[in-house]
Amino acid sequence: MSDGRRRIGLREVRALAAGETIWDSAVIGFGARRQKGEAISYFVKYRTREGRQRWETIGRHGSPWTPETARERALQILGDVARGGDPATEKRAARRANIVSELCDLYIADAEAGRLLTRRRQAKRISTVATDKGRIERHIKPLLGSLSVAAVTRDDVERFMHGVAEGRTATRVKTRSRGLARVTGGRGTASRTMGLLGAIFTYAMRKDMRSDNPVHGVVRFADGTRDRRLSEREYAALGAALREAEAAGMWLPAIAAIRFLALTGWRRSEALNLRWTNIDPEAGTAAFTLSVGHRMTRIETKTGPSLRLLSRAACDVLNSVPRRNSTDLVFPSARIDGPMSGFASYWRQIIKLANLSPEITPHVLRHSFGSLAGDLGCTELEIAALLGHSKGSITANYHHSGVLREAAEATANRTAELMGDREAANADAIELSQRRIARSWLPETSTAPVEPP
Repeated sequence: MSDGRRRIGLREVRALAAGETIWDSAVIGFGARRQKGEAISYFVKYRTREGRQRWETIGRHGSPWTPETARERALQILGDVARGGDPATEKRAARRANIVSELCDLYIADAEAGRLLTRRRQAKRISTVATDKGRIERHIKPLLGSLSVAAVTRDDVERFMHGVAEGRTATRVKTRSRGLARVTGGRGTASRTMGLLGAIFTYAMRKDMRSDNPVHGVVRFADGTRDRRLSEREYAALGAALREAEAAGMWLPAIAAIRFLALTGWRRSEALNLRWTNIDPEAGTAAFTLSVGHRMTRIETKTGPSLRLLSRAACDVLNSVPRRNSTDLVFPSARIDGPMSGFASYWRQIIKLANLSPEITPHVLRHSFGSLAGDLGCTELEIAALLGHSKGSITANYHHSGVLREAAEATANRTAELMGDREAANADAIELSQRRIARSWLPETSTAPVEPP
């Protein structure tokens, strides 16, 4: 690099050697350099008011950039800096997220790097980021991806929501060498994708890419999935379909996983990532953080470390699954030694076999389990502990875990009975659970425990 300063002209530019830089004597900070190839570029170096050094490339030598036009541009940039601006940063920010698809890519990159925190002040889970990527690629980019980030309006967002709800993004997507995902759209998908879109534009506001969030104020469709519970008829149909599928030779771990979800109320990701090392068969529990030697085996869950009680019915399901020496997963994939990526396909087959509505998702099993527990007299905190909600995360410290054990057994037995998987001999357990369960484990600020009759 040359330190000599001279007024840059065509002669000086043409004389530049590969890798050489020259500085202008008239405009301090303005210069030209030849890369290792043949390209010659003009640039300006400056410092912001905060003292940060910036290099702003003006352009390559050639029309429209000559030494004179580039010098004029350098003077404009330095004038902006003198007024408190930072042209290099502003230009880089505009280039990074000029359109919505680029904004989405930035959002996902920060999420994958753990730089986006949830309301619990934790990095997004890997499975959540994967879900976000799917909604972005299948819904947001096709309908909004080409729009300018700064130009998106509330009307654009409303059209997007109705477009997804009406199936404009419906398609089939190849996921792996043999995988095929059906993108159906619908009101539920539209509502959930709107939540993600709102988060993306909040991210854009934090990055100073726009001053408002166009998603705010848009009235969304009601997402009724979380309020749905199985009726007795639907429970019976599901149980019959599982038995029929087992007789027909469907992948046994898939059938067992569905039964397990129904009998425990676990989240799908929690069950599909369950490992044998997470289970204590003697205690009848599953630890969501279990020490194994000098490493930690974790089941991915929204609420962090917790301990779940396993009913006898749930343990029976686990005992029915053949163990593989090549994997520690309880419900492995049929083709690879990894999580069951084809679970959604198995679920659709069972739902179709049972002649049930496609709106019934694995989450409906979770809500139904909690609802059954409520029917049997369990309190809100007991149900939270059974389902692994954050407010029930103190389960592992209960001194009266027999209360929760009774609740888990009773709810699982009732579920199994409705699915036709339990004989009437278990009626005693169900009858026992219908009494008011003792509340001696509640916090001291609560009312006195109610003695069972």
